[in-house]
Amino acid sequence: MTATLRSLLALSLLMTSGTSLAGEVRLAIATNFHDAAERLAAQFTDATGHSSRISYGSTGKLYAQIRHGAPFDVFLAADQERPRLMEQNGSGVPGTRFTYAVGQLVLWSPDPQAFVDPIAFLRADNVRRLAIANPATAPYGLAAQQTLEHLGHWATLGSRLVRGESIAQTFQFVATGNAKAGFVALAQLRGEHDGGARWEVPASYHDPIAQQAILLERGRDNEAANAWLDFLASGEAQDIIRQYGYDIPQASEEPMEY
Repeated sequence: MTATLRSLLALSLLMTSGTSLAGEVRLAIATNFHDAAERLAAQFTDATGHSSRISYGSTGKLYAQIRHGAPFDVFLAADQERPRLMEQNGSGVPGTRFTYAVGQLVLWSPDPQAFVDPIAFLRADNVRRLAIANPATAPYGLAAQQTLEHLGHWATLGSRLVRGESIAQTFQFVATGNAKAGFVALAQLRGEHDGGARWEVPASYHDPIAQQAILLERGRDNEAANAWLDFLASGEAQDIIRQYGYDIPQASEEPMEY
């Protein structure tokens, strides 16, 4: 056997070995994190060779699907409550839960003239439709409800609220003009939607939107699932997450549990 043939054979065996070791992780991810997750998934594959299969939805609906046996390995919620419950009820692996991003709630309209004073706008009788995500299933919707309660407008705006099943649907209500304005995630206001009128809601108006990830029991022994959580907590991933409009908790604020 010639040296060239031996080299080609060794290279072939190496490539075959690498392919056989690569795995797949099935991810359940809150819809507000869609764009960041797509970028992270590509980087994850480049870095590890593992692939990912992602399903997006509201945190509440994904939680219900997992509790009913949906075959996911990792859950990236838009809150900390559902991952905490999963840890308690045994569907999540204890000690793997951590905050991967902190979301920012924004009152937004694609019309730059929609409002100058957001507080006055929310009091105005001419607001026919205001979009929010369903507070029961979407953490950004709960934050919107808490904001309106803080301002004293939750009861008075009730009949004019348009509820989306997820923050993605809520965003579409506003982007298509079916609602004059709405409470969306800052991370959604990118590219063609970077303009318009916007108000970044003060964090003191609602509970923190601490988005937590957790390894699910199905993924406990999945190398790709564990590698995904390692990657998500890495500096490279955190830099990407910041680029998409999220904050990252500092080590002094919350130590990683994973």
